[in-house]
Amino acid sequence: MSPPRILLCGDVLGRLNQLFKRVQSVNKSAGPFDALFCVGQFFPDSAEQLEEFTDYIEGGGGRSQIPLPTYFIGDYGVAAPKVLSTASRNSANLGFKMDGFKICDNLFWLRGSGKFSFHGLSVVYLSGRQSSNGHHFGTYSQDDVDALRALAEEPGVVDLFLTNEWPSGVTNRASASDIPAGFLDTTGSDSSVSELVAEIKPRYHFAGTKGVFYAREPYSNVDAVHVTRFFGLAMVGNKDKQKFIHAISPTPASTMSAAEISMKPPNTTLSPYTLVVDKTALEEVTKRSTASVSDSQYWRYDVSHKRHKSGSGEGNKLCFKFIYSGSCPRGEKCNFQHDMDAREQYLGGVCLDFLIKGKCERGPDCNFKHNLQNEGESHSRRRRGSENDNGNRSKECWFCLSSPNVESHLIISVGEFYYCALPKGPLVQDHVLVIPIEHAPCTLSLTQQSNSELVKFQNSLKLYYKNRGKEAVLFEWISKRSSHANIQVVPVPSTKAAAVQDICNLAAEKLGFKFVVMKFNNSSDGREWLKTQFDRNFSFFYVELTEGTILSHLVEENENFPAQFGREVLAGLLNMPERADWRNCALGKDEETKMAEEFKKQFEEMDPNQ
Repeated sequence: MSPPRILLCGDVLGRLNQLFKRVQSVNKSAGPFDALFCVGQFFPDSAEQLEEFTDYIEGGGGRSQIPLPTYFIGDYGVAAPKVLSTASRNSANLGFKMDGFKICDNLFWLRGSGKFSFHGLSVVYLSGRQSSNGHHFGTYSQDDVDALRALAEEPGVVDLFLTNEWPSGVTNRASASDIPAGFLDTTGSDSSVSELVAEIKPRYHFAGTKGVFYAREPYSNVDAVHVTRFFGLAMVGNKDKQKFIHAISPTPASTMSAAEISMKPPNTTLSPYTLVVDKTALEEVTKRSTASVSDSQYWRYDVSHKRHKSGSGEGNKLCFKFIYSGSCPRGEKCNFQHDMDAREQYLGGVCLDFLIKGKCERGPDCNFKHNLQNEGESHSRRRRGSENDNGNRSKECWFCLSSPNVESHLIISVGEFYYCALPKGPLVQDHVLVIPIEHAPCTLSLTQQSNSELVKFQNSLKLYYKNRGKEAVLFEWISKRSSHANIQVVPVPSTKAAAVQDICNLAAEKLGFKFVVMKFNNSSDGREWLKTQFDRNFSFFYVELTEGTILSHLVEENENFPAQFGREVLAGLLNMPERADWRNCALGKDEETKMAEEFKKQFEEMDPNQ
């Protein structure tokens, strides 16, 4: 099946004759195309253009026809309130409808924010513009933003993200020669869009509003292997003849292999938004100490009518991200209710609109329940879920410091975000683990602050080994089923360190894959790069060698990758294949305690936590 063929255009401004004349020309020469998506202002700027616009909106009876399915998000301009109010009252358009409200034949309004599938493509959009005046049409609400933040937590890659305004900072790290002449980031740009696109990580992002065409170089994303391509589109019929229509034919990410989706063009840059996000994070810390304004912008659903609340938040606000996805990155610091009862009701098929607002506009046409489930059933299921979530972590995790199963006699050093310990069944003497204190499945998704502490641990261990004529080899296996992350740090004799890369490549060749190889001046830069290679939808393995060389591999869905790859390879290099299985190297508790105490004594001078 061939990929869908999509046309995208900038601000239409009601110039439908000119738009569809161009569309028909492109469709004839390069089509057929499956749809047209419009970003920027769709409605006319003045009443003089209203007759032309109305000929299409009230199409039929010999009037103008729209030639292919057309979707728009720029719900502002002359006549927008009248046209959209009529569409909103249509019974077919009530309730949660993310794939477009029908305005007329082949014309659909993407209202608010949402996500839908189009010919296999995952499409996400934010309608309207940022505003504090509370207008019903033409502006997006904070609820719309919150919904997209929750959608960003869902698995899978978003193919297409549509916004009206450009993301602030999109030209950061971009080639100056490609930036449009006279470009001003402050006009027609939106910092909320920057934050959203950094979280959503789409493959393509299209925006209008600025009146110029701009195709930015692809940029890499944090915690995702694919790149994002941003396009700013000019307005229809602009005097400067700037490009206002663009065609793409992307293969849906859901059908691509890991190798295909992780391909990066040579001109790929780092994300332009990491600079913006870092600044925003600092501002949030300041705001949170005073009435937590930024928190209120994340989750705003009034649940004063609800019967039962749980969680650390106060007041009558429900954390949308928690009820939708079952988790919230703010945890106990979130200022809004993590209502497990509401979450259970949602999972049981209760209408989200009814649950949150107490009513549903769709009424009897809604496919979801408009009554709450039996309290006993909900409580029973909630109690079982709570026991599973909290009990498994505290009773079964070997690495959680609060767990009764943690082998505390093996711990060497404890910092604020990481601790260091000897492993059960070490491969060689002085083999150690660096483990995050947070119960997290991988170290690449943790904060920048914790990453700084990790690098200090790594540098201290490298120096410790170097003073003993050895080099550190670090590796992490990140399985989709991982529970608590750990980085293995194994010392190898300096005389054999140069051979580690060759033997890793040889083992990879036998398994049918090739490592991605990069070299960096320091561990911090290397880890920043690794974040651009990692995708939480796949398993991932990387090894850091001497002199800053990093080998990484994104594991295909059905690929048979050995979980003990790193240990097995080093065991072969050191001529001790029998020690590849840690269980063959297990020691008694007394001997383990003695080894840990000896290591602590020798490591004390270099321990970053002393």
